[in-house]
Amino acid sequence: MTSMSALLADAAVEDLTNAEALANDPLWMSIVKAVIILVFLLTSVLFAVWFERRVIGRLQERPGPNRHGPFGLLQSVMDAMKLLFKEDITVRAADKVLYIIAPAISVFCAFLIFAVIPFGPVTHIPGTDIHTPLQLTDFPVAVLFILACAALGVYGIVLGGWASGSTYPLMGSIRSTAQVISYELAMGLSLVTVFLLSGTMSTSGIVEAQTDRWWIWPLFPAFILYVISMVGETNRLPFDLPEAEGELVAGFMTEYSSMKFAWFFLAEYMNMINVSAVAATLFMGGWRAPWPTSWAGAEFLNSGMFPPLWLILKIWLLMFVFVWIRGSLLRFRYDQFMKFGWKVLIPVGLGWLVFFAVGREAFAAWGRDLNVYDAVAGVVAVLLTIAVVSFLKGEPIEEAPPEPEELDAFAGGYPVPPLPHQSLPPSPRSGRTVEARTGGTDTEGDASA
Repeated sequence: MTSMSALLADAAVEDLTNAEALANDPLWMSIVKAVIILVFLLTSVLFAVWFERRVIGRLQERPGPNRHGPFGLLQSVMDAMKLLFKEDITVRAADKVLYIIAPAISVFCAFLIFAVIPFGPVTHIPGTDIHTPLQLTDFPVAVLFILACAALGVYGIVLGGWASGSTYPLMGSIRSTAQVISYELAMGLSLVTVFLLSGTMSTSGIVEAQTDRWWIWPLFPAFILYVISMVGETNRLPFDLPEAEGELVAGFMTEYSSMKFAWFFLAEYMNMINVSAVAATLFMGGWRAPWPTSWAGAEFLNSGMFPPLWLILKIWLLMFVFVWIRGSLLRFRYDQFMKFGWKVLIPVGLGWLVFFAVGREAFAAWGRDLNVYDAVAGVVAVLLTIAVVSFLKGEPIEEAPPEPEELDAFAGGYPVPPLPHQSLPPSPRSGRTVEARTGGTDTEGDASA
């Protein structure tokens, strides 16, 4: 009888949709979910700081943090305590209210994004009769909510730079505004094909649509476009122009110290985790186990505690990409950065959108299987990506070195040293020296005598 009741309960869970389960959540369950998300983000940021320093240390053949705790795991706690007890300095020329509110805006917007990230399917809470999805909330335009929160987060940066009453923070905040606007357009274009393929903008609906395969394969160019855009969106190397220390000291954070600086620092790492979670949800199956899991007995990998573990593993795989890029690439110039966003990413995104949408519509009109088109589009996309990367990494064409230009060093009235592409004419004294050595007359020596 007990096993029959369990089977009926499992069947009820499967029949219960995500929206219905969320609608039945009591208030205390929503509060518990919000607290769990908050704790998860804060601990993830502490781990991300250690993870980044440790991985970059290995990439640069040095140990990284290894003093505080095993493998240096307590180093992030030491860093947080240092910021907590540092002297809090407020600039006299600052607009006090906005100066304090700005970092809070950035952190608050970073917290909001994880509210619509699904960690798992509808699950029964042990000891209760509640069936709830492992997600705080969801609605039909959840991805637009994510883009809106990411756009609002830049207000914290802009207001922080403006309220500081200093030139360098203001310039850094203006750069950040232009950067977010530029790269959000490319990010939005990369997500349109996800909506076309999934038929929904709900995050749980997109994960559900990836039951058979992940969208990273048929939408590979969109995934690459999103990864590049997410690095630019979070102001990370090679796109960390708003806080380029060689030009703007620390950019919009120059006049911040102690915990107000820590809030901006917290928001940056939270945004890295957020965009990684969005990429894992929209392109890599979300909480679903790696493909293929359709063999007999493998369904248990998509139930219980496995779904959150799969999502966390995917998030940290993308976090490693962040750190790998930081340890490998140099910072772009600002003109290169803007040109890359407007003249490369946006045209590529538009071209991929037209190719994918027109191709699927043509296949549908011909009565062909759209899954075949998705597979062909994925193959073509991967081959094109490999071809472009190979072309960019190809050996440069060796050109014949130009003949050195003869320089008149005294043309301007005073001696000028030659540049690398120039050469001095032969000295008239060299011929006379050779003659003297071979038995000729050294006229200069006789004159001096």
